[in-house]
Amino acid sequence: MSGRPLDGITVVSLEQAVAAPYATRQLADFGARVIKVERPGTGDFARDYDDTVHGQSSYFVWLNRSKESLTLDLKSEAGRAVLDELLTDADVFVQNLGPGATARMGLGADALADRLPRLVVCDVSGFGATGPWADRKAYDLLVQAESGLMSVTGTEAEMVKAGISVADIAAGMHAFSGILASLLQRERTGRAAPVEVSLFEALAEWMGAPAYYTEYGGRAPSRTGGRHATIAPYGPFATASGDQLVVAVQNDREWTRFCADVLGKPELAADERFARNPARVAHRDELDDLVAERLASLDTDTAAHLLDSVGIANARVRTMPEFLDHPVLAGRERWQDLDTAGGAVRALLPPASIRGVSPRMDPVPGLGEHSAAILRALGRTDIEIDRLRADRII
Repeated sequence: MSGRPLDGITVVSLEQAVAAPYATRQLADFGARVIKVERPGTGDFARDYDDTVHGQSSYFVWLNRSKESLTLDLKSEAGRAVLDELLTDADVFVQNLGPGATARMGLGADALADRLPRLVVCDVSGFGATGPWADRKAYDLLVQAESGLMSVTGTEAEMVKAGISVADIAAGMHAFSGILASLLQRERTGRAAPVEVSLFEALAEWMGAPAYYTEYGGRAPSRTGGRHATIAPYGPFATASGDQLVVAVQNDREWTRFCADVLGKPELAADERFARNPARVAHRDELDDLVAERLASLDTDTAAHLLDSVGIANARVRTMPEFLDHPVLAGRERWQDLDTAGGAVRALLPPASIRGVSPRMDPVPGLGEHSAAILRALGRTDIEIDRLRADRII
């Protein structure tokens, strides 16, 4: 087994909620040491989002494995001194505090670049560090609204948000890839380039297809519930078993096979209402009635087998409990036990599998769990550490 790609990389993070913690957790997955700096007493506010996982937040357990928790009062001179020492030897500094918070502490990207040219500084913001909305607060649902995502998600009667924190996740993914790119540039040039990611611009990137469709098609994609807005037939249909089976016909060749071998009506392939995908979308209601009638006559297993046999992609609409027992996750051994302060939990391995590399799956830290060890490594004595604790600096 070879070493992990990011072994030897140290990350210091002033992070909270989802976006920055997701970026740094991915760095930790591949070997980076991540020191998570938290507020004394309360810590990352995501710790208190819920208490469903052995008394801990589901968000926090998901996002913070394999990290070290250090509590620091950054408004104190002693707390700032500890942070400055950590940054001196760090490779990456990630922050997603409120607008302008790190700049006011002298920890802006430009100030750090002058002092620590090899330090990759990654700032995660809501709407960008500059521009007309630089000082505006941003949370996931607000960004889903501003990006247009909610306008194309839901049914004709009602818009809805995505069921997960998609803006935060998008920003975390782009922060992760930007940090890796800057580390690679540092190896080539000896100097790191700052990385900036905003939730809004990350989700704006993910809105590319509906944006192009709207700008050049003259109208926005309709909200179509579980159906695809611009491809048909592509959506859930009820089977005789009472399940929902998603059928996905992606091109005209598949449509021809689907008509002949699934619907039993080969003549529909040439019907001008359905011959090409734009026509099928325009006549979606008529088309969906035909598909619904056929699938309602078949039990779920029979329908899925028939679709598989003729090369038509399909999927069962699973509940969350059914997802947790998904045969692919079990068959590919994607679950691994993970320790937390409240007890062991199941955790999914990182989706990017690197051959010969075992990802880190270390425990989720308790608040301030590693404070003493980190401070000792910086040369603080136990007496000094006790004084910092007594003064509520850690």
